[in-house]
Amino acid sequence: MGHSEYRDNIIHNYSGFDSRLNLPFFKTIAPDLGLFYIPLAIFIIVGASNAVNLTDGLDGLAIGPVIVAFTSYLAFAYLAGHVKIASYLQIPYVAGSGELSVLCGSVLGAGLGFLWYNSYPAEVFMGDVGSLPLGAVLGTVAVITKQELVLILVGGIFVVEALSVIFQVGFFKMTGGQRIFRMAPIHHHFELKGWPESKVTVRFWIIAIILALMSISTLKLR
Repeated sequence: MGHSEYRDNIIHNYSGFDSRLNLPFFKTIAPDLGLFYIPLAIFIIVGASNAVNLTDGLDGLAIGPVIVAFTSYLAFAYLAGHVKIASYLQIPYVAGSGELSVLCGSVLGAGLGFLWYNSYPAEVFMGDVGSLPLGAVLGTVAVITKQELVLILVGGIFVVEALSVIFQVGFFKMTGGQRIFRMAPIHHHFELKGWPESKVTVRFWIIAIILALMSISTLKLR
């Protein structure tokens, strides 16, 4: 498929709803989910909200990956909103999505300011009122920019934290009291293994940065 043909294909959603699912690492594979895209979008937003909430268990643990994730989506939003760049990179063009880069930048700046006081030992705490909306905004940006599946990679820390709880609870119920981890979410597992809180936090930050860099690579590895 040539660039001009692909460009015509990706900008059909100027005024309508695009129910296609963009697959990372693939150029032209974009299955149309139709109305099934709506429950998928709801699942992504609600899941991201709760995953960030579950991650918020140590000083600075949640806000670090949040900052990294919004930095990545700042780039995705800008690129998706620029028709020529989107055509060149062969990613879905979403008219007006470039404005979301301002939102992502705002969250990035606010997150850095919050981290100054939330780093160990924390003076200010995020709580549900912070983590749930941040996760929901992240999921919403992923849906609008048509980079829904990339969120699994960008927010890998959040995904692992949420899955650790799901697996722990499910295994506990199925086996009548046995556990996979010493405690869930998984950051508490490492704490009980003897890792200092700051060590767990910084290592999770490092993993989040690596995953974000991998997510950016999906723009060209396709």
